[in-house]
Amino acid sequence: MSDVGAGSPPLARTVQGTVRGAVAGGVAVFRGIPYAAAPVGAGRFRAPRPPEPWEGVRDAVAFGPTAPKRPYAPPLDRLLPDPEVAGEGWLNLNVWTPSPKPGATGLLPVLVWIHGGSLLHGSSAVPVYDGSAFARDGVVLVSVNYRLGVEGFGVFPDAPANRGLLDQLAALEWVRDNIAAFGGDPDRVTVAGESAGAVCVAALLATDRAAGLFRRAVLQSGAPAALAPDAARGTTELIAKRLGVPATAAALAAVDPDALLTAQTGVTSGGNPLTGRNSFQIVVDGELLTRDPAEALRTGTAAGIDLLMGTTTEEYRLWFVPGGLTERISGLKLRLALLKFRVPGATARTYRANRPDATPGELLGALATDLLLRVPLNRLADARAGAEASTYVYEFGWPSPVQRLGACHALELGFVFDTLAHPDTMALTGPEAPQGLADAMHRAWVDFATTGDPGWPSWDASQPVQLFGPDGPALVLAPRDDELRGWEPYRGPRQDTP
Repeated sequence: MSDVGAGSPPLARTVQGTVRGAVAGGVAVFRGIPYAAAPVGAGRFRAPRPPEPWEGVRDAVAFGPTAPKRPYAPPLDRLLPDPEVAGEGWLNLNVWTPSPKPGATGLLPVLVWIHGGSLLHGSSAVPVYDGSAFARDGVVLVSVNYRLGVEGFGVFPDAPANRGLLDQLAALEWVRDNIAAFGGDPDRVTVAGESAGAVCVAALLATDRAAGLFRRAVLQSGAPAALAPDAARGTTELIAKRLGVPATAAALAAVDPDALLTAQTGVTSGGNPLTGRNSFQIVVDGELLTRDPAEALRTGTAAGIDLLMGTTTEEYRLWFVPGGLTERISGLKLRLALLKFRVPGATARTYRANRPDATPGELLGALATDLLLRVPLNRLADARAGAEASTYVYEFGWPSPVQRLGACHALELGFVFDTLAHPDTMALTGPEAPQGLADAMHRAWVDFATTGDPGWPSWDASQPVQLFGPDGPALVLAPRDDELRGWEPYRGPRQDTP
């Protein structure tokens, strides 16, 4: 990266051409750089293709187009602002890096951010993901857009599966080939994601094609998961049925994009990651993914990759509380849910005993949080205890005062990115979130990306968990172990109930 003169915007030369960024607060930022060609026309449901090179200098000062999506449905739309940028070149990324300093030498560690949003929402333009604090602290931050919904994860007989995941791989390959031009070290890359982004990162860990593209990984509130294509294609078929066309890529490519989004929203609305409903999932397609990521990672795949992972204490409250679901779950509904998901009776009694004042909805939320997130992540940590690389586990427990959200899903993001001062972050945290906790959590992510050590012991038989809670960071051994032990063995939900 270079300046053309004192006070001039920074320039960086990529494989495709030169880009011009901007400087703010000692940080150089380049936005909207294409890492693949626009996925339109003949490329709409195809694997990503390299972008066309350009002559001269391309301005990279504004966020690039976001993938087609609809806002979160109320009331989540007020808590999770999701900006939309018009245009067709959705496959773009942003780079934050320290502004060049005279005499500075050496390449910096890189963190590549994969956003969440149930594979339906989100983008790299979400203000909470501003990478300035990472660049300020010596880490080059790259944030990535990828195809969403049916365009990125629909299952077709005439198109490759996991197109959104292929997009992310193309972005990581772009980082390998170009990040040195921005001061980043291609041999010190950490890939990180939250929620669906973490599920994607877990899939990348299990993918042979990703070998060598990153050294470390972060899973925030997302566990390894994938479905067989036959189990995942139902959502695609329902969308096609609504549109009155065959469930093929060729047929959906001819549909008006807005009509496709309307049908997609109609099919996928009304559920959430804990209660379920029609959704999009990564699939074990036999090509990009040859095994279920959870099984692959538990049996030694990516054993040489350092891993940082964890959850918030009350993930469920983001989906249960704002819309009043917590209050609508009666004792009878709780009992039916326990039967459907085959929750062992002793396990349910342990959760009740540990939460004597909890409502049925709160008990169900706590059980669902652990079943879907905490239990699989802890099992993965156990499986990696003797691995070549280190595994670190955290829990975020500071409770938000906003709408009784508590330590809910996505709350930790403003702390990790040190963006508590942004109004969009305050939608979840409120205006008085503790900056000291953000300093500690952000520093842990910086240190992990830099050295592979976030600052607490790696996972072993004592089960060390770094708790980022209301009293500040603290190391806790085997928190709520009585609850986790109640899930072993667990047979999974009943298959004969709706």
